[in-house]
Amino acid sequence: MPDLTPLWLTLRVATFATAIAFVFGVAFAWLTARFSFWGRDFLDAILTLPLVMPPTVLGYYLIVVWGRNGWLGSWLNAHFGISLMFTWQGAVLAATVVSFPLLFKSARAAFEGVSTEYEQAARILGDTELRVFFRITLPLAARGLLAGTMLAFARGMGDFGATLMVAGNIEGKTQTASMAVFDAVQAGDYTLANTLVVIMSVVCVAILVTINKLAGRGRGGR
Repeated sequence: MPDLTPLWLTLRVATFATAIAFVFGVAFAWLTARFSFWGRDFLDAILTLPLVMPPTVLGYYLIVVWGRNGWLGSWLNAHFGISLMFTWQGAVLAATVVSFPLLFKSARAAFEGVSTEYEQAARILGDTELRVFFRITLPLAARGLLAGTMLAFARGMGDFGATLMVAGNIEGKTQTASMAVFDAVQAGDYTLANTLVVIMSVVCVAILVTINKLAGRGRGGR
């Protein structure tokens, strides 16, 4: 029986990364979709940058910021003894950054698709901004948010370059499924490689099929 430890680690990393990306992605998506301010396009570009940036370059930036001698990493290490480098939490950080743009763009499109007339009607009836968001905006944008969340989860599962640079490839500790497949192929262990590849492929196909169904329902399809 192949060792599926990398798969369980991948699922844990992707789950935590998606949860973090969801919180910040929804917040920034709502901000950029509902408000016009100076620098909004620049902010959108910065938040979307990990989508087009080479993974190794992205990993380097993460090291510069979060490494032991990085801008924030040195402060965390000095004051709290915390280091994200070569830990599964570091893998979560890398997966969060690479998956964030997919959730952010999907969420922004979903919020922009919600008519402001419904929100304004709720305000006229006396709802606070918080109630408008949770009772009107969020439910109407739910389908797009769910699709973005699933895309982010799939992207978090499949990251290799940024995760490798930040978390390393430590067997049983930071070795995700993508790295395990690479190592298995290099070692000629095609049983493990095939098992991991098939499982991850099935998960990704299931996610894409679900997203397509959600999009079809959004257009009035079945």
